[in-house]
Amino acid sequence: MAQPIPASAAISADPAQTDFASGDEIHAQVDEMFAEMAPGQGLMWRPLVSDGDRVAAIEIWKMPGRPAAHPTEAEYVVVLEGAGTLVSGGTLIAPVASREGLIEGEQIEGGISRTLGPGDVLLIPAGLPHWFGVTGDHLVLLGTKMPVNR
Repeated sequence: MAQPIPASAAISADPAQTDFASGDEIHAQVDEMFAEMAPGQGLMWRPLVSDGDRVAAIEIWKMPGRPAAHPTEAEYVVVLEGAGTLVSGGTLIAPVASREGLIEGEQIEGGISRTLGPGDVLLIPAGLPHWFGVTGDHLVLLGTKMPVNR
């Protein structure tokens, strides 16, 4: 027989917290984002699920971005569609703080290059220089930003 959960152990749901997205919802968001991208737009980023400062977002890349590092966040990435290249590690050349939590550079010197395709999984530690290139017409990623403990 099921026992009632004591009030002290109850978990309350926060309706503002989004902690689940079905495969159909992910595909619908990707389709919607493609439809909204302007001609010549190289990147679109949109949150999918979040838990406060941890956010999993869909990233659609149609052009390569700038080499970057996120000093206070690690990033866990799953390639959903398309193909591309990841260059990571090495040294970020001519680094400039673009905004809080983002340092961009002109190039990465001495990084490791990897070919990316659907199903690939990667973890980019906080502060590690990285760059995504696009092979073909797009690269779709599910990227989760994870603040590092201080």
